[in-house]
Amino acid sequence: VCRSTDPRNHRTRSSVVISTQRGHVLIDSGPELRLQLLREKIPVIHAVLYTHYHADHLMGMDDLRVFPKILGGPLPVFCTQEVEEVIRRTFPYAFASELQHLPYGALPRLEFHRIDHEPFEVLFHKIVPIPLKHSWYDVLGFRFDNLAYCTDVKEIPETSWPLLEGLDILILDALRPRPHPAHLSLEEALAVVERVRPRRTYLTHLAHEMDHGKISATLPPHVELAYDGLKLRF
Repeated sequence: VCRSTDPRNHRTRSSVVISTQRGHVLIDSGPELRLQLLREKIPVIHAVLYTHYHADHLMGMDDLRVFPKILGGPLPVFCTQEVEEVIRRTFPYAFASELQHLPYGALPRLEFHRIDHEPFEVLFHKIVPIPLKHSWYDVLGFRFDNLAYCTDVKEIPETSWPLLEGLDILILDALRPRPHPAHLSLEEALAVVERVRPRRTYLTHLAHEMDHGKISATLPPHVELAYDGLKLRF
């Protein structure tokens, strides 16, 4: 599908921005972050949440450096201790004491806020972490009001199912039709949808086997494949 004439098949790495009256909250900083923000005309990010530390969700972190300059202070980053440790190891220059005198914009100046499984607030909005299993990795989904974002998931722990009740919108991992050791397959994702019963579901983190037109024709009426640039109101 990389050469597809259907623009819905032209995919960058999975990420999302939640826009509120208080500002823009980014979930994950994938390698195409700069291009994604330019494409969607998002001028500033006010806070960042991380689901986990894998490269396809982290390696655009350096492009966050412009936002502390715009904000006039460090960019708030909400993540687990494990994710923070990986960020500090992966981008050591951003935290080197001898470079902290450089002006804003020279480094990605981050202000870490440690999260776990307890709800927390970002820009005066309550966010509920959803513990998930991504193969042997512990990752987080996030619930904002009646929307849940659950990418990179293979298994939903029993204690997390209640956190998915009463959803209007579920954004859910569905890598490919065939089973995968770390991601939900299409069939497995649809089984999750059947149990959760959200009003609408958008499947994301799609591999090249998920041709948008062909797969969409097989889906239930309340389930759709996501695509780059998709916008939802909730």
